[in-house]
Amino acid sequence: MAVDEAFLKDRVDAILGTAFDERNGKVVPTTDDVALKDGAVKIDATFLYADLAGSAKLSEVCPWETTAKVIRAFLDISTRLIIAYGGQIRSFDGDRVMGVFMGDTKNSNASKCGREIHWTVRKILHEKAKAKFASIKNNDIEIRHCVGIDTGEVRAVRSGIRNNNDLIWIGKAASFSAKLSDIREVGYHTFISERVFKKLSVDAKKDGDTELWTKDTFTFAGKQETVYKSNHWKKP
Repeated sequence: MAVDEAFLKDRVDAILGTAFDERNGKVVPTTDDVALKDGAVKIDATFLYADLAGSAKLSEVCPWETTAKVIRAFLDISTRLIIAYGGQIRSFDGDRVMGVFMGDTKNSNASKCGREIHWTVRKILHEKAKAKFASIKNNDIEIRHCVGIDTGEVRAVRSGIRNNNDLIWIGKAASFSAKLSDIREVGYHTFISERVFKKLSVDAKKDGDTELWTKDTFTFAGKQETVYKSNHWKKP
C-alpha cells in the first residue's frame, strides 16, 4: 500500500518536533524499557563491537552453507563470551554483534572479553573451519575479526514504527567502538579507546611484567584519537 507525501511530511515534522522524556538508566535498557513516542534512557556504559573480517571473500569462494556456518559460529562464540563477562547483547548487524557493559569493572571486563574472543576465533574457529571445509583450506582463507571498545555517556532511543522498531544508541562510545571494529591490521584484533585504557585494572593492562597494549592513533570524525591495540589474546 502506498504512503502519500503529505503523511510522510507530517511524520517527519512530528519526529523532528519531539521533546524527549529522558531518564537515567541503572541497567542496560531493552526495547521495552524505552517509550517509542518520546523515550530516552541515558547510561554510562562501555560498548564492544565484534566484527568478522573478510565475510565478502567467504561468500565469494565458499558455498553459502559454509559462509553461514562460519558467521553463525563467530556470532555464537562472541555472544557467549560477552555474556560471560557481564555484557548484554543489544544488536546484531550481519556478521557483527554489539555488547553493552555497565558497572564498576565494565572496561576491564570488556577488554578481557575482546582478547578472549581473539583467542577463540584464532585457536578454535579458524583451525576447525580450515580442517572441516575444503573451500576455506584451498583458498587460504584466514578467519579473522576485530573488536572495538569505547566507554562514555550514551542515550538509548527507540526508533521505527509499531511492531517494527529497535533501539538506536546516540553517543560517541557507541559510534567510536563500531569504527574501531572496522580496523584490519595484521596481528592486532582488539582496539580500545584511551578512555577505556585509563580505567583498566592492572591485570587488564599487564600480564606480569608484559604490557598488553600498544599506543596508537586513529582518525575519527576528522580528529586524531589516541587508541590502544593488543595482539595478546587471552585463553578462556
